[in-house]
Amino acid sequence: MTDDVKIGLVGFGFGGKYFHAPLLAAAPGVQFAGVVTKSPERQAEVAQLYPGVPTFDSLADLKAAGAQAVAISTPAATHIPLVHEAIGLGLAVVSDKPFALDAADARGAVEAAEQAGVKLSVYQNRRWDADLLTVKKLVEAGELGTVFRFESRFERFDPTGRPPAAGGGILLDFGSHLVDQALYLFGPADSVYAELDTTSPDELESRVFVAITHTNGVISHLIGNWLEGAPGPRYRVSGSTGSFVLETPMEGQEALLLKGLNPATAGDDWGVEPESGWGKIYRGDDGTPVPTERGSWDTYYPAFAAAVRGEGEVPVDPRDAIASLEVLDAARRSAATGQIVSLGAAG
Repeated sequence: MTDDVKIGLVGFGFGGKYFHAPLLAAAPGVQFAGVVTKSPERQAEVAQLYPGVPTFDSLADLKAAGAQAVAISTPAATHIPLVHEAIGLGLAVVSDKPFALDAADARGAVEAAEQAGVKLSVYQNRRWDADLLTVKKLVEAGELGTVFRFESRFERFDPTGRPPAAGGGILLDFGSHLVDQALYLFGPADSVYAELDTTSPDELESRVFVAITHTNGVISHLIGNWLEGAPGPRYRVSGSTGSFVLETPMEGQEALLLKGLNPATAGDDWGVEPESGWGKIYRGDDGTPVPTERGSWDTYYPAFAAAVRGEGEVPVDPRDAIASLEVLDAARRSAATGQIVSLGAAG
């Protein structure tokens, strides 16, 4: 038997409440050690949803209570200061995305963790989306031949529900996932071209388009849009012998969490996509349905806990977040100049 790793949570807003707390509470090998929040309303929510889980006013108090690690789910601009504070306390850290507002800040935090010997990871949970796992399996098996184009979309039509400034704007909020997934599948970026629509009153993007040319020659077209009246396919992956198309806008793990379920309470339904949501491989007019892989966000925190115990690597290398932010920084430069920005193999 191994001891559970005591992991706390900073923040109990939307992300902390729905995307971290349920998975921490249900994770094998993890003890949900408490929540850092000074809000009386959120303290009451924690007490109601997780009886017996304490709340704290500060990271230092969480550490003093015996926590070994912390997950940070707070507004985007606060991630890096809190990461440095946690590192200074000797706490292993999971940071929500966007990890930082730019690559330079991300690099500084990663180097600080390495120098301190502290485990650091970024919560790129969508690497374990059911649909992305399906694409990964098809690509690695050569089912599409040589892939030359990857199209990925986060598109909605919700004029009142656009991500707030706290998330860093759509380029950072959606782009952190879209870019991470593209680099995860197809490797480093050589160049970036982007278009950003910043016509909204708060000057945050309503629509983003990012084109990445990868070192291996694959071109990724990534689209984030909160005001798209006709959302396109979630994925289209084009290869030399066929193309995979998935029409379903988003796989279902998020929806389960928003309903108040978690991997323990959902049981066999967790991560399972209905046949109606399967994608198809096309080689001409007829499409062959492809069963969607089972989504597995629930593997992240057990893997992180194992890394804290010294039993493996963190589930997401934080240097991957630096690479993603280099692409996102380049996207802003490209949109401002109308030019392709070269990154080279180091991107």
